[in-house]
Amino acid sequence: QVQLLESGGDLVQPGGSLILSCAASGSFFEINAMAWYRQAPGKERELVAVITTRGNRDTTDYSDSVNGRFTISRDNAKNTVYLQMNSLKPEDTAVYYCNVKGLTPPPLAPFSSWGQGTQVTVSS
Repeated sequence: QVQLLESGGDLVQPGGSLILSCAASGSFFEINAMAWYRQAPGKERELVAVITTRGNRDTTDYSDSVNGRFTISRDNAKNTVYLQMNSLKPEDTAVYYCNVKGLTPPPLAPFSSWGQGTQVTVSS
């Protein structure tokens, strides 16, 4: 069982910045992908950014709407993923969810865990 603890959501003015964090704890063999999703009122949950680890190499991918403004990063020692959000816009307002995928301890079954969500509101 993997638990995720998110933090960092807040009210911020347009053009401002925030950093979200998500720490994974519990029992797992490995984590191979950590991602941030968001869900605005009345809309479906969408992928914002993902960081995938294969061996010692991390690759990142972003939605078009945040590319160039948001940066996802990972601290492997802390099993924590971060989302640096710059130049925030009102349309970035949403509940942001952390998602972690990996393998359990033997039998090495795949798992996918979700955080509880953290509210980001961009408004003047």
